[in-house]
Amino acid sequence: MNKFSKISEERLKTCHSDLQRLFNEVVKHYDCTVICGHRGKDEQDEAVRTGNSKLKWPDSKHNQLLSLAIDVVPYPVDWADKARFMHFAGFVLGIAKSMGIKIRWGGDWSQDLNFKNDKFVDYPHFELTD
Repeated sequence: MNKFSKISEERLKTCHSDLQRLFNEVVKHYDCTVICGHRGKDEQDEAVRTGNSKLKWPDSKHNQLLSLAIDVVPYPVDWADKARFMHFAGFVLGIAKSMGIKIRWGGDWSQDLNFKNDKFVDYPHFELTD
């Protein structure tokens, strides 16, 4: 059975309990790594500067403690394998639905299953929704 590294576990602990429950279940079935949970001001400013976020501090769901957003990628990481990111996202979304956790994925912000209409794509990003 897969399990998170200590670094991924520490990052996951900065997230809302629903995200912790969700990804602790996901990792049992799909090897993955947590890239980011909570972001402080400097980290958020850097994410905006590098184009990894469009939202300035403190407007990202990553900026709350506990974080309402998380960046998780399939392991081993291959940033060029977009199909694998999409497969992983579908798995995560299915597990979330089965657990009653409402989330949105950064590859389909509008949640309409049209993967071509969103201008900003953030494949590692998952966030809790109302």
